[in-house]
Amino acid sequence: MKNSLLKLSVLLAMVSAPALANDFYRDKRVTILVNYAAGGPTDIEARVLMRHLPNHLPGVRSVVVQNMDGAGGITGTNYLGEVAPKDGTVVGYLTGTAFQYAMKPQSRRVDYLTYNFVAYQPGTSIYFMRADIKPGLKSAEDIVKSQNLISGGLGVDNAKDILLRLTLDMLGVKFGYVTAYKGSAGARIAFQNGEVNFYSESPPSYRSVIKPQLVDKGEAIGVFYDPNYDGETFSSTSQTAGLGLLPFHELYRKINGRLPEGELWEVYKTIVTLNGAMQRLIVLPPGVPKEAHEAMQAAIDKLNADKAYGEDSLKTFGFVPEWTSNPKVQETVRKNLVLPEKARIFLDKYVANPPKNR
Repeated sequence: MKNSLLKLSVLLAMVSAPALANDFYRDKRVTILVNYAAGGPTDIEARVLMRHLPNHLPGVRSVVVQNMDGAGGITGTNYLGEVAPKDGTVVGYLTGTAFQYAMKPQSRRVDYLTYNFVAYQPGTSIYFMRADIKPGLKSAEDIVKSQNLISGGLGVDNAKDILLRLTLDMLGVKFGYVTAYKGSAGARIAFQNGEVNFYSESPPSYRSVIKPQLVDKGEAIGVFYDPNYDGETFSSTSQTAGLGLLPFHELYRKINGRLPEGELWEVYKTIVTLNGAMQRLIVLPPGVPKEAHEAMQAAIDKLNADKAYGEDSLKTFGFVPEWTSNPKVQETVRKNLVLPEKARIFLDKYVANPPKNR
């Protein structure tokens, strides 16, 4: 009898352990912390995820989005590590943080390597310009004819700003530079008002806002996008499908008859490799319970097969997010948060000497 009871107890423990891990969020309210302002591409994606995440967190009371922009995404990232509760109820939906850490790891009050990485998503940026830039532009190739081009940005050391500058410098375009806009929504308003006339956004906002409101009406021209690069091969994702745009290196070749080369090109590829592979990160603060990490990771993994999430994403911003969410994510992200020393030295000088604002 005792042996039977012992076997039954062991069996029940084996059955209930996974259920308890998956049940971690029962009766809890989850906040998705977005490190950029409302209305930007990160925010658009996060709000679609918010609508479907509860279906994969058994018993969760509610899921809400909180925006915390500032300092090119660093304000929200720091809050997640320093202030947010360490009970798993606040999860970061972050953009650009991989490059920010790799660029200046010593500047973080909380070491980014101590955060709990749940999932990552590759991404790209799509570059566009106003059609009324002198002498009047008709196509992407005309960017090299532009006069008084002014690039917008979020901060001199932000990956977006650096890539905007690098591509213009490689193309030999003279330009002015206005930065420190409060998120892409603020920079977009400046673009619409003519304060800047060259900018880039992630596919969600390009597809849902820029293309229908500006490009399709002839007020703006899509120019190129950053390709995915794994250190050897360039590739594209579904995020840019159907837009009729070339990746940067192919537009460069179309204009110049050859591929880019030299130091700027090597640094560009380094940034694209790091920033593109992990453009979006779903992150929990340091010190959260293991059960929280496991339950959130399982939920994100299930979203990849969630037909309703895919359809909602496709309808809202034109593509289905491709999340990598598995037990090796933590190791993979931490291993790749490294910038080669040669590129770091170059970027320190490059960031310290931006073009003069006009």
